Amino acid sequence: MAAMARASSGLAYPERFYAAASYAGLDGSPDAAAAAKGVTSKFSNDSALLLYGLYQQATIGPCTVPKPRGWNPVEQSKWTSWNGLGNMASTEAMRLFVKILEEEDPGWYSRASNYVSEPVLEPVVNVETNHTEKVDPVVENGIYTTEPKITSTENGILSETQDKDAVSDSLGSVAVYDQWIVPPTSGQRPKARYEHGAAIVEDKMYIYGGNHNGRYLNDLHVLDLRSWAWSRVEAGFEVDSAESQPSRPLAPCAGHSLIPWENKLISVAGHTKDPTETIQVRAFDLQTNTWSFLKTYGKPPVSRGGQSVTLVGTSLVIFGGQDAKRSLLNDLHILDLETMTWDEFDAAGVPPSPRSDHTAAVHAERYLLIFGGGSHATCFNDLHVLDLQTMEWSRPTQQGDIPTPRAGHAGVTIGENWFIVGGGDNKSGVSETIVLNMSTLVWSVVTTVEGRIPVASEGLSLVVSTYNGEDVIVSFGGYNGRYNNEVNVLKPSHKSTLPAKAIESPLPDSVSAVHNATNATRDLESEVEAVQDGRREFVVDNIEKDPRKSRNGGTAEHLLATLKAEKEELESSLNKEKLLSLQLKQEISEAETRNTDLYKELQSVRGQLATEQSRCFKLEVDVAELRQKLQMMETLQKELELLQRQKAASEQAALMAKQRQNSGGVWTWITGAPPSPKVDDV
Repeated sequence: MAAMARASSGLAYPERFYAAASYAGLDGSPDAAAAAKGVTSKFSNDSALLLYGLYQQATIGPCTVPKPRGWNPVEQSKWTSWNGLGNMASTEAMRLFVKILEEEDPGWYSRASNYVSEPVLEPVVNVETNHTEKVDPVVENGIYTTEPKITSTENGILSETQDKDAVSDSLGSVAVYDQWIVPPTSGQRPKARYEHGAAIVEDKMYIYGGNHNGRYLNDLHVLDLRSWAWSRVEAGFEVDSAESQPSRPLAPCAGHSLIPWENKLISVAGHTKDPTETIQVRAFDLQTNTWSFLKTYGKPPVSRGGQSVTLVGTSLVIFGGQDAKRSLLNDLHILDLETMTWDEFDAAGVPPSPRSDHTAAVHAERYLLIFGGGSHATCFNDLHVLDLQTMEWSRPTQQGDIPTPRAGHAGVTIGENWFIVGGGDNKSGVSETIVLNMSTLVWSVVTTVEGRIPVASEGLSLVVSTYNGEDVIVSFGGYNGRYNNEVNVLKPSHKSTLPAKAIESPLPDSVSAVHNATNATRDLESEVEAVQDGRREFVVDNIEKDPRKSRNGGTAEHLLATLKAEKEELESSLNKEKLLSLQLKQEISEAETRNTDLYKELQSVRGQLATEQSRCFKLEVDVAELRQKLQMMETLQKELELLQRQKAASEQAALMAKQRQNSGGVWTWITGAPPSPKVDDV
């Protein structure tokens, strides 16, 4: 097995990667696919998906294609595997692909030799001077190899690319675990500073802005972590053609946050000499070397500095900070990077007190952790957790070596481990580097430094990179009585089991991968090594316990066959469980769809009912008014009848009186004298 591994290492990159991809049947060639038809079937589903994602990352780059629509678990799993690698460098994806293939099939190279062609030795051309460099072939195990070194100009920056197997002196200096070292750097260092922004993109650390002697900066520098060479990026400013604004320099700032996103560096918030009313979002295009302001929608937060900005899927979670009037904040805002829309959230529970210069991290794609920070009078060492699904704050109990209060510290996550470096308490800098296991909430001390060195500073930056498949933490700058511009590197011994567990079950679609995909892949690599080592030790121990079995090769082979059968059975059960889980998720999705339709229908019926109730109420009012009018009409009718009777009586009386008067006139006309009175009248 060792001989096979040495033989496979004879091919130099990228030839070794293409040979491995051809053997695995991922290069698309008919011959390779036919030869590898029986090979890929031996891989577990997780390994096959990871190999596919690494191949796409190495040959195409970061995933930019939209997520497959419809119910196709295979295509969605392939997309998730590729998209989860984030901005992993192409060279790192190649090496990780070969390493996983060798772990799955140690003898792949010898079996692939019938269709792996010999590498072609070509001269290396220096693109800057256009002269040909001599390439000396090396013969190893009968295979020709070369160790080329290519010098090229990229975006006006001189950079060097060399095979990582040829370890340089600076890379070799990162040899011990849990100790800060100062690697030798070349080129013009950035001006000493603190409260700057830092971000990693493809083995390059970008430094932007910061504070030096009370003056804000707006310069952009890059450190190539393969050659440890500094260079300054001459950045322009993109003019908005719609507004036809003239080109202008970017306002210097400090206390901002720098986030890598889709081949861009996004700078959020920060203190400036002439502060704006609301947070400004700027973007640096790594291809065109230009800055631009990003237009946002919704209600943006008030301008500030010293806040925490955490990338969670496709959103930025902003918490706290200090505004231009030195007022401390503890508000919570989320910026959706796909729609560029701001949302403010008033989460339940007791939030952290107003603060700035704290750190934040996300765990298990769900929990936002806030640690430390300071107010005008004191510093904190409290830990708060926000559940991003229920939007509720909590303050869990911390365990282990509880950190001292601090502000101005920096933090990075590697798997489930959250490393905290630097900071201070207004009296002195913090000398210990600590780590929190975010699953158990147990603190421990990684290392302690002595004296006023840059890692015991406030306002330093911290990023995670990789060398030879291992994570390293890189710090820059800070202030501890003087401004610093040194680079310090630490290789942590802490390994995480979280990524390996996360890969066993599909990630929810609503939340993108929150852990750094590069770190997660490297942690998975370490886990695979540990599991395989443990498996080999288990077999050896069982054989050595029984001398008869150690002498009987058949027994050992039988044990291995039994273990393989159990493994296949477990994998089969796991696949069935995954399929069942997918079916249940589909049923849940369909049930939620039906529930949504029913809810919409219920809302419609409720609306119709409310309309009918309103109509009924109006009708009742109309009926009441009609009844009132009817009663009035009845009263008027009675009064009319009474008046009519009175009128009839009056007319009858008048008629009788007239008749009486008429009868007296007739008598006088007949006799010529009035009628004689009656006796009764006398």
